[in-house]
Amino acid sequence: MTAETTPTRVDTVTVVGLGYIGLPTAAILANRGIDVHGADLDARVVEAVNAGEVPFVEPDLAGFVASAVTAGRLSASHEVRRSQAYIIAVPTPFHDDLTPDLTFVRSAADAIAPVLVPGALVVLESTSPPGTTLRLGEWIAETRPDLVGDDGALLVHLAHCPERVLPGRIMAELTSNDRIIGGVTPEAARAARSVYEVFCEGEIFLTDATTAELTKLVENSYRDVNIAFANELSLIADQVGVNVWELIRLANRHPRVNILEPGPGVGGHCIAVDPWFVVSAAPDVSRLIRTARAVNDSKPSWVADRVVAATPRDDAVIAALGLAFKADVDDIRQSPARAIVAEIAERLPHATVLVVEPHVRELPPELAERPNVRLESLDAALGAADCVALLVDHRSFRRAPAPLGVPLVDTRGLWER
Repeated sequence: MTAETTPTRVDTVTVVGLGYIGLPTAAILANRGIDVHGADLDARVVEAVNAGEVPFVEPDLAGFVASAVTAGRLSASHEVRRSQAYIIAVPTPFHDDLTPDLTFVRSAADAIAPVLVPGALVVLESTSPPGTTLRLGEWIAETRPDLVGDDGALLVHLAHCPERVLPGRIMAELTSNDRIIGGVTPEAARAARSVYEVFCEGEIFLTDATTAELTKLVENSYRDVNIAFANELSLIADQVGVNVWELIRLANRHPRVNILEPGPGVGGHCIAVDPWFVVSAAPDVSRLIRTARAVNDSKPSWVADRVVAATPRDDAVIAALGLAFKADVDDIRQSPARAIVAEIAERLPHATVLVVEPHVRELPPELAERPNVRLESLDAALGAADCVALLVDHRSFRRAPAPLGVPLVDTRGLWER
């Protein structure tokens, strides 16, 4: 088989990275009759998957994983196994200077390269700056020069297929959402389509790899810019003394206006990260995207200022409701709530910060090491609080009555509406 041969059927897939995207993708492929092996360095994740369990919170995923493992279609280990296709779903964070960190992608390439054969398919799902899929091919060629043909072309199909799902709805959106597949060659794009059409019920659009990479970044940059507009409105409304929720509700009565809701910032691995990949690719012309990031990145400190100002005394008890980056998930990556709690605890060292987060069992390291921060139940925290900061609108918080008789900083408009 050569790289120009497009496979008509893929029966075995290895998924590298069993996180919030990799494990759902592996599970849904396995439930559609594909033999899937997952590779992950985290022993806790490998153990959980092999037991048919899920190591994080995502509705409906547990049933898919249990079913696939029981059927013998899904297994996990620390090693990459030889398959017809490989899906890379590893993190792509950024460095302190906001440039992309592709260390995990490079490590995945090094892990896959030894088991590749000519004609294999490698799909990068990790959100990546433009040109990463091409670099992936270069890294594979460095390790396996025998996979480079006489014409200099890699004898492996390379494609990029960015995930486009919403945490909390991943299993539904994996099948229903359209997919963009960009191949380094047209044959690679068609090869990748043969994998995703196994479970994708939405439309599948084929393009080149760099366009596919940029499509995902543009989608999240668009959302980030619109959130920044709402967050900036909340700052303006606070200065002029109006209720931002009422302001947006009235403005949205215009038939061509649809302002989003403000919040404490922007979190998660996508919207808080992807715009920086666009900025890094074209720093001289991405001024609006850069400014939106600055607005959203500054919002947590603004919220912390309001909480500190509202706290009645130095040794007060502050109830901080929520730590996840969005409602009803356990994902605290890039969470503005996490940053807000850390800043409050640092600025009010004699206060006690009671964090209420129903979806996590322990605080992240930077909060766990602070003696004035601890996890608490909702009832206990509200009962002891001298000040309440609503940072995430979890379903359990929405059912609670508005706190009375204490200062309230409501970043989600749950009670202030």
